[in-house]
Amino acid sequence: MAQFESVPVPDAQAADATALALGSTPLGVSLGTVNAPAVWLSACQGEVPAHAPRRPRLVVFVGENGIATRQRDGVGLSAFAPEATAQQAQQLADGLSPAAVLAGRLGVGLRTVDCPPAAAIDVENACTPEGLEEALALGARAADEEIDAGTDFLIPGDLGVGSTTVAAVVMARLTGTEPVVIVGPGSGITDEAWKTKVAVLRDALFRTRNLSDPLEILQVSGGPTLAALTGFIGRAAARRTPLLIDSPLLTVAAVLAERLAPGTRRWIYAANTSREPAHTLALQDLGLTPLLNTLTTTGQGLGSLFAYQLLAASLELVADEVAAVQAAADPA
Repeated sequence: MAQFESVPVPDAQAADATALALGSTPLGVSLGTVNAPAVWLSACQGEVPAHAPRRPRLVVFVGENGIATRQRDGVGLSAFAPEATAQQAQQLADGLSPAAVLAGRLGVGLRTVDCPPAAAIDVENACTPEGLEEALALGARAADEEIDAGTDFLIPGDLGVGSTTVAAVVMARLTGTEPVVIVGPGSGITDEAWKTKVAVLRDALFRTRNLSDPLEILQVSGGPTLAALTGFIGRAAARRTPLLIDSPLLTVAAVLAERLAPGTRRWIYAANTSREPAHTLALQDLGLTPLLNTLTTTGQGLGSLFAYQLLAASLELVADEVAAVQAAADPA
């Protein structure tokens, strides 16, 4: 069975020193919540003030969900056809998707990781136990490769039609939430598609009614993409590398990583919110407050890229203010 490494604790003294410096001047206080990501990153880096990431990377995990093919009375559960996953992945690889374009403008490197497909979780397990192990290892290996290459800030992304349904099923099982409460609008679905989604989710939840172990739930209802994201996040945290996350699936992956490797959440900053109840529940479970409220549903890490721009600005402003405070305290 998969083994997750222990997660170190970020440097609280560095965070406290940064927060203290900012709280000692009117300008520092006036920056408000813009300070928060800079204080968090100080803890992750163990530096006062935190420096801008030197090699930020967007790593998008691409995988098909069998659940995306399910229908009730001829109505599917997504605004996109299942084949849209491959089409969007090609746009991303060609540098034409919104996430690829914005990453390029921000100087954020881009990589995609292909994941095996997940089965239709309302009628069969998402993957085999062996497939789960391989997917967890795939994600951990991707994190290792990035960090070994010098990446110091990770922005995971996900791409796959049906991902909000997968996130809802897993989060519903982890929290005991009813299907009608946890199903959201996803990609912008109709009322009929919402009914399909609820029915499919109810069937998927019935198959996990006796499960409580996170890894078993991940194998039966999550699948390779969610498992790879979980392994990626857990390994990054174990190796002291901060992450910015945005989507429902990513946030549920973070919940799983936190349960499998306690302390993981300290290395994570939430980028934004969505209209998905599963996303909201996952953020609450992690105790994370999103930086933005964009309601972005594009996936591919786009919401995190929006937040990264604010993070970068926060780092510059905070660095200047902390430097001024330090200079005043030591005029020599």
